[in-house]
Amino acid sequence: MKHLDFSLGRSGLACAAASLALCLPMGTLHAQTAEDASLARGAQEDTTPQQRYQTAMREAGGGLKISLEECKAAAMTERTACNAQARARYTEDMAAAKALLKNPEARPVNVTGGPIRSTITSVNVKP
Repeated sequence: MKHLDFSLGRSGLACAAASLALCLPMGTLHAQTAEDASLARGAQEDTTPQQRYQTAMREAGGGLKISLEECKAAAMTERTACNAQARARYTEDMAAAKALLKNPEARPVNVTGGPIRSTITSVNVKP
């Protein structure tokens, strides 16, 4: 009887270990599936005023976050003006988002922003 209990306990432990091992890749698979689903949702055009409003709200918040991060990197003397400009732009973006909600025929207009930054970093190497 002891031998039987021992092997049941041991197989239970093996089962638990196997379950744990199977759960880890499934979690990773779920994360990839959720990310793919999010990308697929983002690739679809907003069809209702509410969807356009929500997208504009997210864009405005994201733009403010990026602008404030860039302001932190600016010189101390320019930081206050930079923050004020970022918040003013956010206020404009929020007003535009509310206009999208009020007018069912309204669509996002132009995307404005700063100049395109170079994605290539040049390094001068002296021989």
